[in-house]
Amino acid sequence: MGDPALADFPDSAPATRRWCFADQLGPHFLDEPDQPVLLVESRAVLGRRRFHRQKAHLVLSALRHRAAELGDQAEFHQVGTYAEALDRVAEPLSVCAPTSWGSRDFVLRRPGLEVLAARGFVSTQAEFAAWAAGRGRQRLLMEDFYRDARRRHDVLMDGAGPVGGRWNLDEENRQPPPADGRSPAPEPWWPQEDGIDEEVRADLDRWEAAGEVSFVGDDGPRLFPVTRREALRRLDDFLDHRLGAFGPHEEAMLAGERWLAHSLLSPALNLGLLDPLDVVAQAEQRYRDPVADGAPLPLNSVEGFVRQVMGWRDYIWHMYWHLGRDFRHRNFLGARAGVPAWLAGLDDSAVDAACLSGVLGDLRRDGWVHHIPRLMVLGNYALQRGIDPSAMTDWFHETFVDGYEWVMVANVVGMSQHADGGVLATKPYASGGAYIDRMSDYCGGCRYDPRKRLGEDACPYTAGYWAFLERTRDRLAGNHRMRRPLQGLDRLKDLEAVVEQERDRGTTPP
Repeated sequence: MGDPALADFPDSAPATRRWCFADQLGPHFLDEPDQPVLLVESRAVLGRRRFHRQKAHLVLSALRHRAAELGDQAEFHQVGTYAEALDRVAEPLSVCAPTSWGSRDFVLRRPGLEVLAARGFVSTQAEFAAWAAGRGRQRLLMEDFYRDARRRHDVLMDGAGPVGGRWNLDEENRQPPPADGRSPAPEPWWPQEDGIDEEVRADLDRWEAAGEVSFVGDDGPRLFPVTRREALRRLDDFLDHRLGAFGPHEEAMLAGERWLAHSLLSPALNLGLLDPLDVVAQAEQRYRDPVADGAPLPLNSVEGFVRQVMGWRDYIWHMYWHLGRDFRHRNFLGARAGVPAWLAGLDDSAVDAACLSGVLGDLRRDGWVHHIPRLMVLGNYALQRGIDPSAMTDWFHETFVDGYEWVMVANVVGMSQHADGGVLATKPYASGGAYIDRMSDYCGGCRYDPRKRLGEDACPYTAGYWAFLERTRDRLAGNHRMRRPLQGLDRLKDLEAVVEQERDRGTTPP
């Protein structure tokens, strides 16, 4: 259980200079448009972890662009540590509660710094705390939280019930990829780099050459917004040209069409450039009042997007605090393997499995893949191979441009790796190659056969699935949703050989 005091911060302190972290860059983190601001670029943050090069670029570019926008309204300090900058500020400061346990500990210990309630999410921490308290001993399910939030904010509602008569339209959003292998939506709008981006790139090059920082992944060009204007442009582009195609193929994967109809808005939301409630309101407005020359947007696409923004994103944020500091160390399945060097270094050339190689290559190039490759290719691999969930949490945090501590702890430890024993998800998200074959075009040209579990061409996901079930059989025996898969183990005459094969393969690149 998280500390209940986290929901008791005051809402505002308009007379003070507002310290805005690098993920609090939108106007909704200020109480007045002309409020004095403090921005701090800390070199030590980059030195502590081996981030994706594009993530480091994105964060520094966003911070420096915000400083340039604010001009004399902001004090901008480029220093080693946050403390160095704060020691230079004599006037009273306020800060919206930051997004990790460590950063909250820091601001709460700092004398003369007033900590306000968190912003940047649809539901406040006080609202979540009240909802959770009202659930009693019931599980805190995302679906229940999402429905409550839609009622409270009157989003996609028709009186007391949901528009269309159903809350959950997920079953309409699980179609395979288009048969022709083409994206169902036009190319996204892309931002243009400017002089600030050039300065950031030069600084990163210099720091890396000096051994002060180390990165993984490819450099630019920058793909994601770093200003509110750019973020609004991407939002408009998605709502006007891509949202309609989002729903049906939300879970599909195409090797040559990595964007499909996804919004690509998570980095901008997680930098605080967009207010998520405003994003939801604009999506609903497009549904209820379509443009004159356009077809009405399908409800399953709009609802699927709203579910991501005010359902899953908010739920993961609140569960990060509710589940407490030690949740990231849960390890129900006893997974102890380290993150292999080829995975840590995004070495897609070392991998023969087409799906894993393709997703790693996209991640190396872009610092981003959508939620299904994250869960069913990368997460599924780590789950099957018994990689330590806390180490995988760090890897996701460091490697994705939208990755933060609060994003990845519940997503990876709970949802992806089932290390919580079923607090967030009722069963492990493990699958064999058949799922990847159905939802992607990767398997057609792969050297492995998704139908085979034994032999030189045995799919590492198919074989890995059965080896995973055998390894975790005792721990999962009490899970009623795993009863049938576990019973299937006893029907495999070659199970012993499959387990030995996968034990030998281990975490070497498949």
